[in-house]
Amino acid sequence: MANEDNGGYKPWGGRFTAPTDAFVELFTSSVLFDQRMYAHDIQGSKAHARMLAKVGVLTQAEADQIINGLDEIHADIESGKFEWSVSLEDVHMNIEARLTQKIGDVGKKLHTGRSRNDQVATDMRLYLRDEIDEIGTQLTRLQTALLDLAEKEIDTIMPGFTHLQVAQPVSFAHHLMAWFEMLQRDGARLKDCRVRVNSLPLGAAALAGTSYPIDRAFTAKELGFEAVCENSLDAVSDRDFIIEFNFVASLIMTHLSRFSEELIIWMSQQFSFIDIGDAFCTGSSIMPQKKNPDVPELVRGKTARVQGNLVSMLTLMKGQPLAYNKDNQEDKEPLFDSIDTVKASLRVFADMVPSITVNRDNMRAATMKGFSTATDLADYLVRKSLPFRDAHEVVGKAVKYAIEQKKDLAELSLDEMKQFSDIIEQDVFGVLTIEGSMKARNHIGGTAPEQVKQAIARGRKHISN
Repeated sequence: MANEDNGGYKPWGGRFTAPTDAFVELFTSSVLFDQRMYAHDIQGSKAHARMLAKVGVLTQAEADQIINGLDEIHADIESGKFEWSVSLEDVHMNIEARLTQKIGDVGKKLHTGRSRNDQVATDMRLYLRDEIDEIGTQLTRLQTALLDLAEKEIDTIMPGFTHLQVAQPVSFAHHLMAWFEMLQRDGARLKDCRVRVNSLPLGAAALAGTSYPIDRAFTAKELGFEAVCENSLDAVSDRDFIIEFNFVASLIMTHLSRFSEELIIWMSQQFSFIDIGDAFCTGSSIMPQKKNPDVPELVRGKTARVQGNLVSMLTLMKGQPLAYNKDNQEDKEPLFDSIDTVKASLRVFADMVPSITVNRDNMRAATMKGFSTATDLADYLVRKSLPFRDAHEVVGKAVKYAIEQKKDLAELSLDEMKQFSDIIEQDVFGVLTIEGSMKARNHIGGTAPEQVKQAIARGRKHISN
């Protein structure tokens, strides 16, 4: 049934007596977006052909002919010579029809022992596996950029915030390492997700397996899968591996969005903690003084799309009975969009972070506001044997007095301090400096410069493994 006019070829056409309505054909087609999986479709088909030859369903000559034909098609697609047809519905049928045109009836034998149901599930796993690896590479690039910036800013003091109120002094490098830790967990989730992606559905056929003597272990090894899906119904119908990836992608974007929010705030004139390189900002069409942090703002906005894709996939799957349903054609665009968005966001962030310059004086000045060493005064009193709750009350009164006097705690005299507790001595001023406060947090996870250095060293070791 080879037909030189691809538009008239339907591998499933024997059951039908009337052609598909033209709009229905366009409505049900997925080739406009799933053609991006062409390399993985060809990769899976070549492995399937080798397996069929191994078990004797194809001769070796037939398998070689199929594989050579697929290689030619791959080259045609890469060079832009391949013409995609909406009437052939999807990437699989476009390639199969072209193969039959190229090599004749032998091309029709390729689909023996498989269905588009297990074929598409295989293609998507192959495709997603490669994209996870690329996303992991971009994530590591961003982590490296954070480590490099943190290494330069270990002794830079900034206010740490809770509720966006000045809380305690921290090292700017320590703050950056918080983002590193979030991305480290994202990377671990990505790797864990890849394990479940890396299981072979091919061999499940339409839903029940196949009567041909296939060797699924051989195909899995050919394609680098670490396992085979062990239930044919589940193999072709569930898309939990896509949902899981979209969840991981949503978390990555959520972390980038939070990071973006801080960069936007820090770059504002009200804070002026940092500046982002001109290459990553734009101006205003009407206000010539403006320098807008468009990259962080766009990443913050794109996060909504990726989170929406997760909800779309959960909703898509929630009412489907076993086994395959055409609904699952709608799994690709949310996946592809999440992949593209996460990759681009990580890439632009990894490129942008090295362009960040730090206004250390403004960070330090902001740290001096808001009584950021108040907790250190409380800790000082506790070390003098005052119960913490009593110390908390004493410091609260001291802060109230300092506000009235328009002074920082460190600017109060010893006599002024003593009116709140007579156990306060001259040595109190050693703990009220922001450097002293930061250095006092000298334990793993703390903001002391020595601890931050060790955290950066651990970080470099983690991403090199």
